Amino acid sequence: AQAAREIHGYKTEPWALKGAQVLNLHYEIDNDTIDDLLPVTMRPSIPAWAVFHVTHYPDSPVGPFSIGEVRIGSRAGVRPRGFVLRSYVDNDTAVHELAQRWGYPTVPGKVYLRIFHDRVVARVANASGKNVLDMEMIDREPINGTDIQYNSSMHLARNKDDGKVVLVQVDPEWVFHKAERGRPHIISLDSQAWAAGDMLKAEYPISATCCICDVTIGKIRYICDPAKDAFQGTTQVAA
Repeated sequence: AQAAREIHGYKTEPWALKGAQVLNLHYEIDNDTIDDLLPVTMRPSIPAWAVFHVTHYPDSPVGPFSIGEVRIGSRAGVRPRGFVLRSYVDNDTAVHELAQRWGYPTVPGKVYLRIFHDRVVARVANASGKNVLDMEMIDREPINGTDIQYNSSMHLARNKDDGKVVLVQVDPEWVFHKAERGRPHIISLDSQAWAAGDMLKAEYPISATCCICDVTIGKIRYICDPAKDAFQGTTQVAA
């Protein structure tokens, strides 16, 4: 709870973000440590897996920015979700806006994403320039955007209005213009830099996708009590 970012209520308006470039890798992680990475309300996936997600937004209300995240695969009730450990963002205004509007666990960083003819490469560094994630997708092949389904994310946040710590469910909408799949390859990963101690290890590759799409980060519809089962602790705050 001490690491929760402060969110300024639950009434934020959507952001429509055109032309986003996304690289998304799934890896199996250690089954023995996943419980320690999740709040009580989130049920771990079996086998345990994590999402390594980097996006470049060329246009937004606060200017261009890129974001690199690690999400732990889990469920809130019966629905698959990704619990976000940390979000590195390379635009200072976006760092604050994403946290205050949707509870993203943002920290300043340097995020690199490039699409080459034979691979897609992403790197995330902390504010001092130390690499914390280096990954790529190789053996690219085109697919239909309807073949991709990115899960909603859950953010641990403290509400400014009442001081309560909650899990904020963020449900982006995606319109795909181009999509590819390939073979995932994580070159390096600094577990501690993702607020995971030494518990985060990318063990077995599952999948990789890359796409160009329009993303809408919508209104907040649901929050959860992180200490209760999702069936009892979920509150709807918007239609």
